[in-house]
Parts: sequence; structure tokens; C-alpha cells
Amino acid sequence: MRRLLQPIGPAAAPIPALLLVAAVGVLLVLAARRASFDVTASAFWPSSSSSSSTSAARRHSKGCDLFRGEWVPDVGERAPPYYTNLSCPHIQEHQNCLKYGRPDLGFLQWRWRPSGCDLPRFDAAAFFSTFKGRSLAFVGDSLARNHMQSLMCLLAKVEYPKDISKNPHSEFSTMRYERHNFTLAIFWSPFLVKANKSGELWHLYLDEPDDAWVSGIRGFDYVVLSASNWFTRPSIFHEAGRVVGCNYCHVPGVADLTLRYSQRMAFRAALRALTAAFDGVVIVRTLSPTSHFEGGEWNKGGDCRRTRPYAANETRGMAGLDLDFHTAQVEEFARAKAEAAGTSSRARLMLMDTTAAMLLRPDGHPSRYGHWAHENVTLYNDCVHWCLPGPIDVWNEMLFQMLLPD
Repeated sequence: MRRLLQPIGPAAAPIPALLLVAAVGVLLVLAARRASFDVTASAFWPSSSSSSSTSAARRHSKGCDLFRGEWVPDVGERAPPYYTNLSCPHIQEHQNCLKYGRPDLGFLQWRWRPSGCDLPRFDAAAFFSTFKGRSLAFVGDSLARNHMQSLMCLLAKVEYPKDISKNPHSEFSTMRYERHNFTLAIFWSPFLVKANKSGELWHLYLDEPDDAWVSGIRGFDYVVLSASNWFTRPSIFHEAGRVVGCNYCHVPGVADLTLRYSQRMAFRAALRALTAAFDGVVIVRTLSPTSHFEGGEWNKGGDCRRTRPYAANETRGMAGLDLDFHTAQVEEFARAKAEAAGTSSRARLMLMDTTAAMLLRPDGHPSRYGHWAHENVTLYNDCVHWCLPGPIDVWNEMLFQMLLPD
């Protein structure tokens, strides 16, 4: 049965045949596991709304806060998943939960419902129609890649891209959708600022944005900026050419300013660089929760084995490091927007505040299903990244609505 879950590349078969194989494969897998919902072939064939390159996008109600709401059961003819590991060849192995045998598939049965409105389902044809001739870049760490790969999988219902990357490193890839004149790119920059490692310590230059993305995004129309997880690493902080502090460095005479300082200052530097020189739309995506480990910390046996979302009254809300990082991101976004308003900056800043919604989804992580159970690998249970398909797909439903022209 596991052989059915091997990914198939776009060159292996025409898209209609590939989608039919995907539908049949998923039906067999779900039947074998007695899943609690049905997926029919129509879920993977382009629908009438997605088969046309001129499909019109549905909009959410004006004045509705997309980022506050609840997860509700999602059933019916057009219920998720939008794709599987069979129909999308772009899934990072460690997030490929269906391929590696995750037994509970109920985590795919939920939909985000904002308070006071409906969030329209993602329509790939409408997306291409809206953003024809445009370009979108993701800047950040592996969660930025997770986000981009979700979008690529959603768009695979209409077109597979061509890899036109000039950088040999996979962390810097550029994908071209030639039929729709649309470009996607990812720029790996987990600290957003210049950084290098010496021994066990990272050296972060908190007032020097990383040129790996600053020079790379020139000419792009949209940039999604996000980063948080790497700031937990022991590091030395540099500003104005001198050491100003550190995080967990144990270096005599160097003050421990903590990771909260470095995360805040890195975002400040990155946003200043964008408002100074970028003339497109900047979307700041707030952090993805790091607090879903249960039974221990990430490196001490912690895991995330829940099979359904939290209800709004089941959680205490944001706390600890999640709260501190989120607060810093929101405050630095507000600071950057205020500073830009008093200048000739042409950048338009938008806040994509996904944290509260994702706090409610401890069931959406790969956990141990990022590799075969029999493989002799040393990997921690992953309660940080998100299964594809999975709850992270809502990020692109939100992003699409945010970027729709007035």
C-alpha cells in the first residue's frame, strides 16, 4: 500500500492522468485505513472554476478579520485535501506525512472560519488570473519554504512550474509558471541579517540585512518575510562593528541580551531595508508556534500526537516565547510602517497574523511521519513544520485574499 504514496513528477504523466492516478491512490489508501471522510476523483480534477485562466476570485467580506476565528469541520463535495503527495511533486520529504504513513487523516477535515465571514477556498486559476505577470518571493527559514511549497502544491492543479534557479543551492530556488507569466522564489535567510558560524556560536550582525535576499528580491512585486526559529541558537550579537551582547554564549564580559533582543533587532533591520529600497508589497507573516511539543521538550522526547484542533476555549492562548516573538514582530511591523509613512518609501506593508489560528492546530505537524518507520535515522519529532497537505494551506487562502486588488 505504501507504494501508492510515492510522489510522481510532472514528467511522468500528463496532468489529467496524474490527477486521476492521485485520486485513485488516495481512495485506496483512505479505504485501507478506514478514514472518516471520502475523497472522490472530482477533488483532483480541475473544477469549472479552476480550469479557466480567467476565473474570477471570490472575496471575503470587507471589514472581516481573517486572522481571528475558529477551525470548523469541513465536509462536502469540495472539502480538502486540495492535493496529495501524488498530485504534487514539490513536498519536502520531512513534511510528506501521507507518503510516510500517517494513520489518522482527520487533520485534513477542518477549515478555518474567521469570525464574521467566510474564507473562500483557494482557486488556483483565479490566483493565476489575478497575478499574471507578477512575482512573489519568500524570505526566511524552513517554514518560509514550507509556506512556498504549500502554494506550489495548490497551484499544481492548474500548472507545474519550470525550475529556472541560477543559484545551485536548493535553499535559493526560482520557479517559473510560463503559461501564466508568474514567478515564485525562495531566499534562505533564517536570521534575516548577515550571519556566520564559528565553532558552536553564531555571529549575528543585527544592523546588516542579509544581502542574499536584499539583492535577490529586486524586481519582485511581493515579498513574504518571516523568521523566528533559528534565533534560539547560541549566538554573539554585533552592531556598528562591535559586540553588543549574546544569547546563551557564556563568554566572559559579554552580556546575555537573550534571543528576544536578536529577533527584534533582526526584524527591525530587515524592515528598514525593505522600506528604504523596495517598491512592492511586503507581507510580514508572524511566527508559526513552537509550543506544540507535549511530554517533553523538542530534544527530550516531546511529541505532537493530537488528532484534532483545539477549540477556542481549550487553550490558554499565546504564552512564553511564542508570545514574546509575536509581540516583537507586531511591534516592529508597526514601527516600520510609521517610519515609512514619514518618508518617500514606496513599499506597502501588510501584516499576516497567522499565529493565533495555528496555535489551535497541534494536530497538523509531521511528528514522526517525515520518514519511514524502519529507517535508521536520528530525527526529533517534528512539531514545528506542517504536513502537506495540511493546515498550512490556509496561509495561502489568507495571502490570496490579502493581495486581491481593491
